[in-house]
Amino acid sequence: MKTVYERADVVPLLAEIFRELGYEGTTLSRITERTGIGKGSLYHFFPGGKEEMAAAVLADVDGWFERAVYEPLRRDDAGAAIDAMWANVIDYFRSGGRICLVGAFALDETRQRFSPVIRDYFVRWIEALRQALVRAGCDEGAARAAAEEAVSGIQGALVLSRALDDKDMFRRTMDRLADRLAAAKLEG
Repeated sequence: MKTVYERADVVPLLAEIFRELGYEGTTLSRITERTGIGKGSLYHFFPGGKEEMAAAVLADVDGWFERAVYEPLRRDDAGAAIDAMWANVIDYFRSGGRICLVGAFALDETRQRFSPVIRDYFVRWIEALRQALVRAGCDEGAARAAAEEAVSGIQGALVLSRALDDKDMFRRTMDRLADRLAAAKLEG
C-alpha cells in the first residue's frame, strides 16, 4: 500500500532531515531515501527544489514559535506567558536533544540565503520577551538585556547539550535562565 502525502505532511519530515544533515548535506537523494517520497512528488510539492523546501521548513518553525511563544508573550499575562515559554521551549527542543534549525542555518553559508527569515525569528523572540518583561515591571533597558540573555542562553544551551550529549545540562540551563528572568522582573 502506497502512502499518500500532502505537502503539510512532508514539511516536518524535511525539518528533521535538515536538522540532521544541514542545508548543504540535504540532497534530494537523501530526502527520498529517508522519507520514501519520490523526487517527482517532492518537486510537485516544492517546484523550487531544496531552497523552497528549506523555506517551507523555516516558515513552519516560525509559525509554531509565533503561536506557542511570541504571541502569548505579547498578549497573555506576562508571568504565565514566560513560564509557558520555558515549558514550550523545553518541549520543542526535546530537552536539548533537538537542534534549533534556525540557529543552525544562521551559523553556516545558509545564513545568506535565508538571512531575513533567520534575523526576524530572533528579533521577534527577543522583542516579545522584552514586552512581557516590561509588562511584568522591568524597565526597558533591563528587559531588553534579560530577553537577549535568555534567547542567547537557550541557543548556547542547545549547542552545548548536543556537544556534551547531556540533556540534563540543557534543563539546568533553562532553570537558571528562568531564575534570572524572575529576578529581573523583581528588580524591574
